[in-house]
Amino acid sequence: MIPETRDSDQVAEAVTAEKATAEGIHGALRALFPLAPEPAPRTWTRRGMAAAAQIAAVGLGAWVLLLRIPGLPSWDAVYAEDWWEFLVGAYQHPWRLFVPFGGYEQLLQRVVAQFVSYLPVAQAAHAFAGVGALITAGCALFIFHASSGHIRSAPLRVLLAVGVILLSSAPMEIADSTVAVSFYLLLAMFWAVLWRPRTGAGKAAAFVVAFITAASISIVILFAPLLAMRVFALRRFREQAVTAGWLAGCLVQLPIIIISYVQGQSRLGGYGPSGDSKTRIGGSFTFYAHDVVLRAIGWHSSWRLESLTGRDWATVIVAIALVAVFVVIMATQPGARPFVVVALLTGFVFSMVSTILTPWVTVSPVTIQQESAARYTALPIFLIEAAVIVGVDYALRKRRGVREQRGAGERGVRERNGPRRWYARAGLRPALAVTALVVILATSWAVDFRYQGIRTVPEGGRWALHVEQLRTGCQNSSSGEFRLHGPTDGNFVTGLPTYEWIPCSRIKL
Repeated sequence: MIPETRDSDQVAEAVTAEKATAEGIHGALRALFPLAPEPAPRTWTRRGMAAAAQIAAVGLGAWVLLLRIPGLPSWDAVYAEDWWEFLVGAYQHPWRLFVPFGGYEQLLQRVVAQFVSYLPVAQAAHAFAGVGALITAGCALFIFHASSGHIRSAPLRVLLAVGVILLSSAPMEIADSTVAVSFYLLLAMFWAVLWRPRTGAGKAAAFVVAFITAASISIVILFAPLLAMRVFALRRFREQAVTAGWLAGCLVQLPIIIISYVQGQSRLGGYGPSGDSKTRIGGSFTFYAHDVVLRAIGWHSSWRLESLTGRDWATVIVAIALVAVFVVIMATQPGARPFVVVALLTGFVFSMVSTILTPWVTVSPVTIQQESAARYTALPIFLIEAAVIVGVDYALRKRRGVREQRGAGERGVRERNGPRRWYARAGLRPALAVTALVVILATSWAVDFRYQGIRTVPEGGRWALHVEQLRTGCQNSSSGEFRLHGPTDGNFVTGLPTYEWIPCSRIKL
């Protein structure tokens, strides 16, 4: 938690506005990367207490995440590629980390799987789910700190971090696994790009987040324009830790992308289930409207509205409501404008490019228990929430300024309008905005806390059953290898099942 002073906040806002006006584009871009507030000196005891509180927060966040999957607990099943791609690969080729999969490198997933392969195989499900939840909770803590430049209110930063843990689309596909944790890292990466930490530890954290994200998911290349803005606005090398981390991760990623493209296994070259290229852009626009804008009010809330009005009208209603909110923010909170524009555009671009590269997801049937592209909605929906929170924070800063003026004896306006009426107008609106924000988000998080989706594994997928098959297969194997039947859609080109051979000597049964 970073202490803040009201006087310094108001002075900083005034200076930033003056510089932005005087320096033109360069000044406006600098306002997009505000310096984090300077922490007040703290004793070693307070530092220890703060560290303990943050560790406890990460543990609590991970525990909450593990509870979000209904039916078979997430720690009793190894989800999707965590098993048949990453863990199997770790057994077959230990520490072979740079391998194309899906057309790009997924470094973090392979490193985690390699360490999991050294555990007793019965503990693999616990490890993958636990690591996925802990990384997600770590991203939430990182965002709490990295958002301090744009969100000065600590409670609102807590609300933003809670939004990571309780993301409404998470139980559908990305919660409690290692394979999908990259989509949480994208949330942290966005804030890392905008963060200007004052400490070496903060810069190191930004570097690590940027490197791991860039080395684990190729879509991170879309942060290039925002990073270019950062380099232009902040020209000192010491301000570019996140840029250096991103570049280092891209250097890891680029050779794998090239290899995949040459081998015909890249989505850039049309690899994957065929989609009508003529309708890709239209399908991506429709996806953004129906699966991002509509679902921004919450998964179940949006389905309830859709059942009453139909999908198109429900989308229009939500879109009008969001436009109204952002028009008010843009009109009344000038300081929030750069962030709001960048956040909304970033979410839109990531959604569009992701679905253009995987066009089959835009035509896949969507039901209340199945959305095959839910992972592509995580960042844009989260950034919509973040933009609203930033707007509310700027409103609160004005309210603090009004309190200071009232306490300092500036009575001109009060004498004309009456003290109660004057202060009520200045303080009531931000209070109503905060109340509405908390009520809407809390309602969405409550009804979407736990529901069945693609991430829900049936009883037949219990990891103990797979362990027993491995044990029996290895005991009866004359070759010392276990033959694993791969996923039924394991080969995009032929659609035929795949088979893998795992050396039994490397499995700790």
